[in-house]
Amino acid sequence: MAADKKANKVVLAYSGGLDTSVIIPWLIENYGCEVICFAADVGQAEELDNLEARALQSGASKLIIGDLKEEFAKDYLFPMIHSGALYERKYFLGTSIARPVIAKHLVQVAEQEGADAIAHGCTGKGNDQVRFELAIMALNPTLKVIAPWREWDITSREDALAYLEAHNIPFPNNNPGLYSRDRNLWHISHEGGKLENLANAPDDSMFMLSNSPKSAPDEPETVEIAFENGNPVAIDGVSYSPAQIVMKLNALGGKHGIGRVDMVENRLVGMKSRGVYETPGGTILYAAHQELESITLDRETMHMKDTLSLQYAKLVYFGQWFTPLREAFDAFFSVTQKAVTGKITLQLYKGNVIVIKRSSPYSLYREEYATFGPSPVYDQSDAAGFIRLFGLSSKVQALIQMDDVKVPQVPIEEIVRD
Repeated sequence: MAADKKANKVVLAYSGGLDTSVIIPWLIENYGCEVICFAADVGQAEELDNLEARALQSGASKLIIGDLKEEFAKDYLFPMIHSGALYERKYFLGTSIARPVIAKHLVQVAEQEGADAIAHGCTGKGNDQVRFELAIMALNPTLKVIAPWREWDITSREDALAYLEAHNIPFPNNNPGLYSRDRNLWHISHEGGKLENLANAPDDSMFMLSNSPKSAPDEPETVEIAFENGNPVAIDGVSYSPAQIVMKLNALGGKHGIGRVDMVENRLVGMKSRGVYETPGGTILYAAHQELESITLDRETMHMKDTLSLQYAKLVYFGQWFTPLREAFDAFFSVTQKAVTGKITLQLYKGNVIVIKRSSPYSLYREEYATFGPSPVYDQSDAAGFIRLFGLSSKVQALIQMDDVKVPQVPIEEIVRD
């Protein structure tokens, strides 16, 4: 066995899916190591059922499950809501934002168990390999990282099933659509299978969190979301924990067909890929948070925040969570959220999120200021001077460029002053 193919104890990021089920015996066979499985509960629901039995059956020495739902919502999802980050105009970063919290706990488990390596089941063509490995590198660079998809000769689902059969490890073949899915508290993604052909529309049977807008209720439903310092804290007057907020809005949004996105995105590794995402609760929270910011943030702060939001989305997508840049971004966004307190009422109807009411004790909107009638803070005659000064550079440039027009031979300062 080559020196680089040795490890004493490996912690595997375990999902119970086909890939990680194959990785357990493959690591034992190729690295001669003990395999400890770690499953991060970030809201996969029934995907965690019977996980321990499957891990032990595949050859793991034990399975550790970490309930990370509240930490995930409070320390990762809520800061992202503050930023308003969307990747390439559409993607709510559901898979991307879960990777740092999973990686953090993988490293902690490896340190607690005395492991010398961490393994993951990310493919060599995807983004997740970068996200996991950058996080591990930032948190404990002494840990070896093993990525079987970059080493083995398994190239298909059929190869993987054949490998398990050869090792007498049963595995349920319950994915007839051959979709690659990732589910957590924030979303579920669907890739591969029929979706690889851009001419194929998603089948309604593929969706798991949301009704089709066509089959959603025919009557709209209203919901009020309360925020404190940018964090959602209550739904219809009832307080909930961060994870409960997301789960309840997932159920409500899914009922009304909200949060479906079908997009072709630019992967970090260079290729384009198609993903179909369901983010019902996140879509509602982003809409409500954005509307509350519209009345509590001043213009210049909002515009700068929109600019930085794009960079924050790239940072999350590229797996650069554990960096000084992310901390600096969070510091800026945290300041912007000091006045983002109030309530937003939304109407949910067949895939649409419609704003009904906005209120905040820190609202910068005042009816008496915005009115077209007399106002104590705005004299309409002041606008003439403002427009002259605001357009001064354009006026000077136009005067200079009037080559074929006879410009009066008077001092330029007199023309500008008119």
